[in-house]
Amino acid sequence: MSENTSILVLGVGNILYTDEGIGVRAVERLSAGYTFTPNVRLMDGGTLGMRLMDAIMDCDRLIVVDAVLGGDEPGAVYRLTGDDLRKSLGFNDSMHQTDLVDTLIFCELAGHRPDAVVIGMEPQDYQTLCPEVSARSAERMPLLCDAVLKEIRDAGGDWTTVPSD
Repeated sequence: MSENTSILVLGVGNILYTDEGIGVRAVERLSAGYTFTPNVRLMDGGTLGMRLMDAIMDCDRLIVVDAVLGGDEPGAVYRLTGDDLRKSLGFNDSMHQTDLVDTLIFCELAGHRPDAVVIGMEPQDYQTLCPEVSARSAERMPLLCDAVLKEIRDAGGDWTTVPSD
């Protein structure tokens, strides 16, 4: 991929349910800590489902950041493509309003389906009503963000670190 590749980093999940909001919290962390090249856009997709079609269709590379039920220990970081996308909570109907695989299919039918990947983390708790991620997820958040940064660079984007005060 090249610097001409339009990259959308989409954090999804419900921030009211502990680790179900991992993707949104990771995008918040990345937004606060880095400045990205013009071809990279970060977005809080929450639980918008089909309402994300315009943003998704406007990119060449979609990087979804989400909680992933992969069966490993809490805090494990995954990279999913193809049929494995449904391990992401956003790609199965159990937590989010609309299945993102269906959203990608609708994008294809409407004329443009970007290349998609999920960078995710195994949640410790995604059912407790709490706006903070679990201690385990908070501890492992830097690893999740590093995986997203690698994916951005591999897709043709770049960043600089925002100086801390």
